[in-house]
Amino acid sequence: MDFQQLQQQVNFIYEIDKVKYIERKTKLFNSDRRENDAEHSWHLALMAVVLSGHSNQDIDLLKVIKMLLIHDVVEIDAGDVFLYDSVVSHTNTEAETLAARRIFGLLPPAQAEELIAIWEEFEAGETPEAKFARAMDRFEPLLQNRSNQGGTWKEFNIPYDKVLQKKSIIKEGSEVLWDYAKTLIDQSVDEGILKKD
Repeated sequence: MDFQQLQQQVNFIYEIDKVKYIERKTKLFNSDRRENDAEHSWHLALMAVVLSGHSNQDIDLLKVIKMLLIHDVVEIDAGDVFLYDSVVSHTNTEAETLAARRIFGLLPPAQAEELIAIWEEFEAGETPEAKFARAMDRFEPLLQNRSNQGGTWKEFNIPYDKVLQKKSIIKEGSEVLWDYAKTLIDQSVDEGILKKD
């Protein structure tokens, strides 16, 4: 047994516990409590298991699950950026790249390289796996906002057009889920929980 390698892995395990303390803007289903990043990642990974049959293309489900479990680990250093933030971009930032290198760099080199590559693949959003993982990342908060009578849409006065623009990435991973999501968005307008200009 390589004790040094094991110690590196244990150090990483300690570090990622911090993900449990990163609070997101969205709230749990039918709740006033904000979701944390660990809950979000777990939920997305299980959603991917259940919904993978709706992917536009064949996918490596294990890779998708890995993407979803690690995609927000960088927020330990970089913090959470709200999807609808008008000041800070929700796209990959230099701070997130530095965070990925530091946090995954706690692992033995081969594992660090694998997880950094998977994180970068998710961020680039070009492979079938990344497209489907990103669809999950946009679909879950939509369901949360629906369950909370508008949730962050109402709280932050987010209009229909912006919701549609940000959620349309779902169709790159799954046309089926996008059709369903679009129906829910339109129903939200009809129900008065999302405003349309």
